[in-house]
Amino acid sequence: MYRITAKEELDVRDFFMEVEAPHVARAWKPGQFVVLLIHKKGERIPMSVYYADRETGRLGMFIRRHGKTTFDLWDNFDVGDSLYAVAGPLGMPIEVKHYGNVVFVSDAVCGQAENYATLRAMKEAGNYTISIQTFEDRAHSYPEKFLAKPVADEYYLTTEDGSRGIKGHYLDVLRELIEKDKVDIVFGGGKLGSLKKLADLTREYGIPTIVTVRQIMVDGTGMCGSCRILYDGEIKFACRDGPMFDAHKVDWDDVIRRDGRFVREQEIAKKHYLESKGVV
Repeated sequence: MYRITAKEELDVRDFFMEVEAPHVARAWKPGQFVVLLIHKKGERIPMSVYYADRETGRLGMFIRRHGKTTFDLWDNFDVGDSLYAVAGPLGMPIEVKHYGNVVFVSDAVCGQAENYATLRAMKEAGNYTISIQTFEDRAHSYPEKFLAKPVADEYYLTTEDGSRGIKGHYLDVLRELIEKDKVDIVFGGGKLGSLKKLADLTREYGIPTIVTVRQIMVDGTGMCGSCRILYDGEIKFACRDGPMFDAHKVDWDDVIRRDGRFVREQEIAKKHYLESKGVV
């Protein structure tokens, strides 16, 4: 079984969880993801990795209370309890090498985890690392110890309302860094709409940009076909061929459209779960 070894609230929606999964922790590489099953007949939930500790065999993850399963995970699983399965690592790892000035930008839970994980590896490879993390406001921002600051040579925190850090979005800070000629490559994760704007920005300057499209996955193994994307005129699968892709080759309008297909079903499942708990 996959024992939970740590659990902590990050903000009003997200939480941190550490799980024992030695076979995954030993094999995981930056860019890859895992799939959690909390019950034998439960939903498969693809999850980005915050860190993988080969010595302890533990995985750290940032998780959003968004659907029925993640609410169940927060409400009913505590330190010492076990998940039914942690499958992985899945997907293709990114190429970790010396690029020069490496920037990671993020504005949602999956991207915040990957921000730390990617820059940690890039720093070890001898790159100058720059992290820009965007949150909606102070209430939706993470505690200091969970930010990517320790793995960044240069760090920026922004909130959209200015209640913590710099007022604005990572796109604003990134443009300033680009104009100062401080960016050789950009990695990114988070909200799909922001990643589309990121692709437009860096295309303008000819800067390589690699981003995650894990957000649209359902099954996470390639069997369901839900995470098909139009990529450079071809069909690719985020779970099998990604989850990280060249942002300039992704058809973002199609990705954003596909991301909204199961919103209604997800809300119904969450509503039924919360009603069963007497919350609504």
